[in-house]
Amino acid sequence: MGPVSASAMKSFLIKLFPALIVLCFGLTLFIVSARIWLPGDMAAPAPVG
Repeated sequence: MGPVSASAMKSFLIKLFPALIVLCFGLTLFIVSARIWLPGDMAAPAPVG
């Protein structure tokens, strides 16, 4: 295969890159909100001492 053409790179930037950003945001939101399903003692901050 040859080098990546400019049109393929432009297509990536227009279509896939924004979708990748939204996917990362959704994954992060899921990970942060997963604390809801944790047991109460695990959802609390770690003890300091």
